[in-house]
Amino acid sequence: VSNVDGTDFVEATRDLDPAETLFIISSKTFVTLETMANARSAREWCVRALGSEQAVAKHFVAVSTNADEVSKFGIDTANMFGFWDWVGGRYSMDSAIGLSTMIAIGPDNFRDMLAGFHAMDEHFRTTPFERNLPVLLGLLTVWYNDFFGAQTVGVMPYEQYLKRFPAYLQQLTMESNGKQVNRQGRQVNYQTGPIFWGEPGTNGQHSFYQLIHQGTKLIPCDFLGFCQTLNPLGNHHDLLMANLFAQTEALAFGKTPEQVRDEGTADWLVPHRVFPGNRPTNTILAERLTPHTLGTLVALYEHSVFVQGTIWDIDSYDQWGVELGKVLAQRIIPELESKSAPDLHHDSSTNTLIRRYRSSQGRAG
Repeated sequence: VSNVDGTDFVEATRDLDPAETLFIISSKTFVTLETMANARSAREWCVRALGSEQAVAKHFVAVSTNADEVSKFGIDTANMFGFWDWVGGRYSMDSAIGLSTMIAIGPDNFRDMLAGFHAMDEHFRTTPFERNLPVLLGLLTVWYNDFFGAQTVGVMPYEQYLKRFPAYLQQLTMESNGKQVNRQGRQVNYQTGPIFWGEPGTNGQHSFYQLIHQGTKLIPCDFLGFCQTLNPLGNHHDLLMANLFAQTEALAFGKTPEQVRDEGTADWLVPHRVFPGNRPTNTILAERLTPHTLGTLVALYEHSVFVQGTIWDIDSYDQWGVELGKVLAQRIIPELESKSAPDLHHDSSTNTLIRRYRSSQGRAG
């Protein structure tokens, strides 16, 4: 549960037995608004069902660097898993923050994932640049972003288990390299981090691939595929991989007017069926999606982000851009919850939205 939207928590706990539920509260500072709002709701849910505050000590553990706040919450610090305070959230899944992942997949598989991270770390550290995968991936991202004007990168995993991988990469890449000043604090006069997005498998082919093939935007794409499926079912995997290979071929070479005419297409329809081609793609083809492979894949993109940030001379490890909204939210919360009409000093649009919301809640305008 990460969204402060109450629906996220309600749906996650709907079928749970409080007596058999363990909550892992993962927060570096243990004061993050969204995380602690969910943590307090979890504590209330647990205490209400089990009838005692003592239940917190038995049903909650923490992953944090702030022992004082963990203790105030009611969690025994003996049940606190610590990690270095310089580990950024988007780079932390292979730290103690990955505790929930380890419980889900088991310690052996988690160690296998860590080994995958380490393998890519060593590859990045020791391999000459011309064969260094994170370097090449980072350079290609800079190349298309800064010299061809490409504003986005599509990530297309042809593996259903990686359906949320593009969303994971959105935080990794855009929170890291979405910067407008360099490390010296000077405004940059070039493009930095592109927008990352994507969808799994053939789903995207029936929605946005039209734009990638024939639209006016240049969209470099990473295609991720696996030789062996984890769920053999008839010829499904052959069909899936045939689509992957076909899409990258079509994006690369397209279809000329002559080829379209040779198919007997009417002259008026020819322009509509031409594919320009020369659309850039990377294909990452692994043997099988395993914990080791996943660790390697995540580390590949992590190091690629570092390569891009180094070239752009930006700090890929801060995220000041998320602060302003948080500060304003803290100011707006009491304005929404006040029983009497608050004295609003926002812009006219925000003031109107706050009054409209308060009215819908039956609170004084």
